[in-house]
Amino acid sequence: MQPSAVVKAQITPAERFQMYVDGQWVSAEGDRTFEVRNPADRTVAGIVPDGGIPETRRAIESAHRAFPAWSRTPAKDRGVILKGIMELMAERRDEIAKLVVLENGKPYEEAKGEVGFSMGYFGWFAEEARRIYGDVVSSPFANKRLWVLRQPLGVVGAITPWNFPANMITRKIAPAMAAGCTVVLKPASATPLTALAIARCGHDAGLPAGVLNIVTAAKSGAVGDELLRNPHVKKIGFTGSTQVGKGLMKQAADQIKRISFELGGNAPFIVFDDADFDKALEGAIAMKFLRVGGQSCICANRIFVQETIAERFITAFVERTKALKVGPGFEAGMQVGPLINEEALRSMQHFVEDATSRGARVLTGGRRYTSPPLDKGFFFEPTVLVDVNDNMPVCVEEIFGPIAPILIFKTEEEVLRRANATSYGLAAYFYTRDYARIARVSEGLEAGLVGINDAQGYTHEIPFGGFKESGLGREGGREGIEEYLEVKSLVVNLG
Repeated sequence: MQPSAVVKAQITPAERFQMYVDGQWVSAEGDRTFEVRNPADRTVAGIVPDGGIPETRRAIESAHRAFPAWSRTPAKDRGVILKGIMELMAERRDEIAKLVVLENGKPYEEAKGEVGFSMGYFGWFAEEARRIYGDVVSSPFANKRLWVLRQPLGVVGAITPWNFPANMITRKIAPAMAAGCTVVLKPASATPLTALAIARCGHDAGLPAGVLNIVTAAKSGAVGDELLRNPHVKKIGFTGSTQVGKGLMKQAADQIKRISFELGGNAPFIVFDDADFDKALEGAIAMKFLRVGGQSCICANRIFVQETIAERFITAFVERTKALKVGPGFEAGMQVGPLINEEALRSMQHFVEDATSRGARVLTGGRRYTSPPLDKGFFFEPTVLVDVNDNMPVCVEEIFGPIAPILIFKTEEEVLRRANATSYGLAAYFYTRDYARIARVSEGLEAGLVGINDAQGYTHEIPFGGFKESGLGREGGREGIEEYLEVKSLVVNLG
């Protein structure tokens, strides 16, 4: 493939792509490839190199060679290039969004929103690069001076998921490159095309060879192992499941390699009886169904409604759920796209069958779509469950799909206890008009992100990350760039 094909106006099925290593568009050894399929109809969206250990090593060596010059490049100049990437992503936003839809399936307008938000990380961290400050510390000795420097770590290995194929990438590579680090990225095998489009923007913006490398592979094992074992890689940034994160953490321990993880979630969405009813209803629908059809770590996983408004809320929530438009992402007006694969479909069906076998009732949905044209893809009906309890798998595990279990509570103390009764702590949401309650509940919820009368999620300007088994470290905000810096203390003896 010619590099420019990544952003062509029309993407042809079965088009061949290349990965990006050392500033070049390259194939895998032996011309190994794998197919990327559209989850809406299972057609081939592209053919991508199937990289492994040799390609990963070349990418790491390239990043290692590029690090000295890039780390010494003035922060202002690094920022100019990052802003250039943002500007090119803005120019190519529609075409990158098409790639997101082709490989991820989410509705086109949602994809455009993701690309627009993701490019903002380049702008934010381009500015934060100039605010990496050191310190002059007051010395207890007359003949000594104490200085503290912050310097880039080195080569960073980034492993990203498929649910936000643009945002999950830029949230990692933008702060890393802004800090002066170089990057080897392994995008999800389901969604590598968006990553290559972002690499094209970096290439065209003048990013020096080796600063950003993209290794595509059908399976993450070999690439991930090399990133973890190679001593040139100083840090691993990963977004994915808690189970995989625990495995990576164990491997990283062999070299005491720095890690930052955004892992699974089990977000409670709490509606108190004094909430603005309509806003709480819209927020619950949005945070349950309108973020990749529920395939997001910060989606509402358990919806708690106070007893006095439960009947009214459930009735309205079911009506709104039934009105959602489900279909292929390129069709106008679609709100919910397909799940990512057959395994995800089976998981949704298992959650419903398990819950109903334990006494839960399905008020709407509960099945995969079996009629044309949705039977060609991985579509599952937006589903509402009631009569569920806190111990059912659908309330204990991360759903990652369009199933909304609704639970009823009586008191603030009760719902706080139940909301926190999970090993996860990524996000939580609640709606109330009581300002004293806002203070109590926001402080009491055990989560890294708390939305109060808000279901929009995080922004570039604040840190994002999890409590408990939902992760380590933070992305975004001024804290995001600190994840890619070492702190060095200097003791200067003046004699």
